[in-house]
Amino acid sequence: MTGTGVMIAIEGGTKVFGEDVVAFDDFNLDVREREALCIVGPSGCGKTTLLRCIDGLIPLTRGTIRVRDEVVTRPHPSVALVFQHFGLFPWMTVVDNVAYGLRVSGVKKEERLARAERYIQMVDLTGFEKKYPYQLSGGMQQRVGLARALAMEPEVLLMDEPFASVDAQTREILQEQLLQIWETNRRTMVFITHSIEEAILMGDRVAVLSTRPGRVKQIIDIPFGHPRKISEIFEDARFGELRNQIWGQLRADASAELTITVDAEG
Repeated sequence: MTGTGVMIAIEGGTKVFGEDVVAFDDFNLDVREREALCIVGPSGCGKTTLLRCIDGLIPLTRGTIRVRDEVVTRPHPSVALVFQHFGLFPWMTVVDNVAYGLRVSGVKKEERLARAERYIQMVDLTGFEKKYPYQLSGGMQQRVGLARALAMEPEVLLMDEPFASVDAQTREILQEQLLQIWETNRRTMVFITHSIEEAILMGDRVAVLSTRPGRVKQIIDIPFGHPRKISEIFEDARFGELRNQIWGQLRADASAELTITVDAEG
């Protein structure tokens, strides 16, 4: 069961770049405590920008974002972001990369190394502590990025298409590992993905966004409980029904945008 309270509340969120590039507009969404919420939407609808606003890395133009009723105005230690492209420091070893955020936060060396070792073990990288990123596969590098975020022991975990840069087999392994980690120690998780299948596998709910400017078109409850087994979900008839439902929402926007583009080009 997910928590009953609201962890993240976005009210009237709008982000405009320059004079007229609107990433998302009048965006309203509540994310429940300890739930995994997946977000899907067309390219350019502001998904990554939204995560950066939740993390406090960039400000909203209008509206508010609250984490546990506290208005977000800057990066918060209880929120951690995992990037699509790993974001590791190439001159640091695995253990130093994982411990980096703790060092910046002033955690003493003995404690931060112990915590880093614990999360390195959790993501199945024991024995690679002294390796450098160039010595690791893409999937292993992404595990380091995940361990670094988890080591901060955040209340909120933001995932920006974390598995988009790895091959299909590695992606499924990482999905299974993340599910196991999340089910063991549940945090509120917001997971951005372009994959409808991944959204269904990972989420308790899926928020479908419109084309830019991004708004919430529909929120779909995912009926699969926890613990989850990916192979069993693929075999469930409801999986196909959910995929078709989400794709129907996305396809409507994609078709409309294609029509506009064709008409404009004459």
